[in-house]
Amino acid sequence: MATPSLGQSPIGVPRSRVRQLTAASIGNVVEWFDWYAYSFLAVYFSEQIFPANDNPLVPVLSAFAVFAVGFFMRPLGGLVVGAFADRFGRKAAMTFTIVLMGAGSLLLAVTPTYAAAGVLAPIILTLARLIQGLSVGGEFAAATTFLVESAPPGRRGLFSSFQYVSTTIGQLIASGLAALLASTLSEPDMNSWGWRVPFAVGAVLSLVGLWIRRGADETTTLAEEIQQGRAEKPKMFEFLVRFPRQAALIVGITVAGTVAYYTWTTFLPTYAQQNVGFDAGDSLTVGTISLLFFMVLQPLLGMLSDRVGRRPMLIVFGLAFTLLPVPLLGTLTDSFVSLLIVQCVGMVFLACFTSISAAVNSELFPTRVRAAGAGFPYSLTVAVFGGTAPLIGTALKEAGNSGLFPWYMSALALISTLVYVFALPETRDEPLR
Repeated sequence: MATPSLGQSPIGVPRSRVRQLTAASIGNVVEWFDWYAYSFLAVYFSEQIFPANDNPLVPVLSAFAVFAVGFFMRPLGGLVVGAFADRFGRKAAMTFTIVLMGAGSLLLAVTPTYAAAGVLAPIILTLARLIQGLSVGGEFAAATTFLVESAPPGRRGLFSSFQYVSTTIGQLIASGLAALLASTLSEPDMNSWGWRVPFAVGAVLSLVGLWIRRGADETTTLAEEIQQGRAEKPKMFEFLVRFPRQAALIVGITVAGTVAYYTWTTFLPTYAQQNVGFDAGDSLTVGTISLLFFMVLQPLLGMLSDRVGRRPMLIVFGLAFTLLPVPLLGTLTDSFVSLLIVQCVGMVFLACFTSISAAVNSELFPTRVRAAGAGFPYSLTVAVFGGTAPLIGTALKEAGNSGLFPWYMSALALISTLVYVFALPETRDEPLR
């Protein structure tokens, strides 16, 4: 704990802890800016990288398939980088992930077109996405445990919320830059070279994030104890052998949250374009406005969870996404206000999950295996359900069954709701083990 002479921040957190928040959050902003730029720009570069045929949906479908492939590297990142963070410290792991993300972003920026390089173009794009997937999986494992371990007693929900505050800032910058480019460049320019600009920016920002993270303080002494021979190295799958119930709980907790998150924050603008003919430029603008609203909700609901607990928040989220996706998506029209209302209403309930996800996951495991234990099952679930949400939604549209997608989301939300009600312990007042 910082000394009183350091003063307090406006939210009552010692300034030394604010520095910890800043180190984790700014690096996380860069990570997620790079990750989300792909999804916002897929409609522009898909025809440049993937060969088109008579069906205009095929290039977009291919781009989202690579989006999903990147997600399947996230469990590996959560496992390997999580184990690295448990053995060598959270700070070292966060340094590694941001370097990796910058490399993936730079590779995307220089990916050749299919016309110039043939099949090599989608191979390079896929490789870059795999690198980014590995980085993002590791980032969640290291950064979320770092945030929660940096929190003072009674503030873990608040600190946890900054995972998605920073994630959303990165997404906002990606969305805002994509919208700016789409509104100022002609469509041919956007399709030919404009989509490369955000990836180049992301590579440069990764260097900035790397520099900022150098000022972070380590949150655990385990790495030092291991080096001094006072503690044994945690094994790669020790979290699964010793805490199988907790690992299974994270899967159940996350299923609904990840599908809802990637649908509402990433895929919904594309869904509106595909199903109601919404304007592409306007959909990016709506997405940017609603993401700003979503970001503001995070610390408010994080603080609320420190008062009322984690389970009530998750139950509200689960019930809402069990009951609301079908009527909400059914009311979508090509009106600007329609998409804005649907997106913001969903985000109010979604924030009940995102604001405390890091706290809930971290509170289930002891320090020794916390990063790998929280990171791997979470990233695996995100890969299977979250990463495939845009692909499933687009495939259902191509098959003429787009109305099934909200029902799919509701069914998964029901599964998680049952976990929240019958299996999840309340961890708000439990000390970190």
